[in-house]
Amino acid sequence: MEAENRINLDVPRYDQSTFIGRLKHFMEITDWRLCFKSDKALDDARELLVKYRIGEEPPGTSDEDVYYAKRVYESAFHPDTGDKQNVIGRMSFQVPGGMILTGAMLTFYRSTPAVVFWQWANQSFNALVNFTNRNAKSSLTVEQMGVAYVSATSAALVTALGLKKVLAKSRSTLLQRFVPFVAVAAANCINIPLMRQNEIKNGISVSTKDGKELTESKVAAVKGISQVVSSRIFMAAPGMTILPFVMERLEKQAWLVKNPRLNAPFQTLACGVLLTAMVPVACSLFNQTCELDTSAIAKLEPEAYAKLEGVCQEIPEKVYFNKGL
Repeated sequence: MEAENRINLDVPRYDQSTFIGRLKHFMEITDWRLCFKSDKALDDARELLVKYRIGEEPPGTSDEDVYYAKRVYESAFHPDTGDKQNVIGRMSFQVPGGMILTGAMLTFYRSTPAVVFWQWANQSFNALVNFTNRNAKSSLTVEQMGVAYVSATSAALVTALGLKKVLAKSRSTLLQRFVPFVAVAAANCINIPLMRQNEIKNGISVSTKDGKELTESKVAAVKGISQVVSSRIFMAAPGMTILPFVMERLEKQAWLVKNPRLNAPFQTLACGVLLTAMVPVACSLFNQTCELDTSAIAKLEPEAYAKLEGVCQEIPEKVYFNKGL
């Protein structure tokens, strides 16, 4: 191929400055079918991209072959380190993992032991997802991971059990169905910041638009983590707020009264359908490469700004960083 016609592997295929462009991007890399790719398929995709970079791809390799390899690669390898992510922590696993956990939390909300078990299982899953998709340039000790995990699980359990007790005497069974969502939202507000606490303490690397690292910013870390928390809650919201209304009506229907065992699989599949749409939508709310005005760094982080002045002849108006997912 002519050099000017070759694909730039360092940028997404679609325009990330628009919501539609981000949606197309995340619809591809969060596709739940990709989490079932074998290690060989993942390694083959990476190898093709490596060869393509140096112009040694196999004869007959089309642009679509390269784009598909890029899609497979980005679904399974961390954008900062290039390391293969664990399967459960990948965003492509959000649909199969989330549908089972969300369906179970919405189905078994009446029993205290079930509430405890499924909230624990969900927070274990979330902790792994948050760790896997963190900004990997910020290290985290085993002790810090443990504190984040225990704190988020405790928050989810306290919220779920507390609300369950408060609403136990309520005549409205509908209100009780919303307890899992409140617990999940509360835990997300704790789990993600704690799992990424070193980013807040030490700052994360911010760069020019072309990737030249300039300084570390705590403000950037707070902005990125806040957007991730918002995205995760938004991702869970439809399944955990729409289904309670649906099930409140359906459980009074004769066919479900006669076949109560259909309750769990129905809610689980419904969660899967909603998550298939919501995972890419939630990931698309904010640009993966987040931007920050340097004026905010100057105002809130004078030391970081001084470092910025030391490495730049002319201070850029904005700096950029990977916010994580």
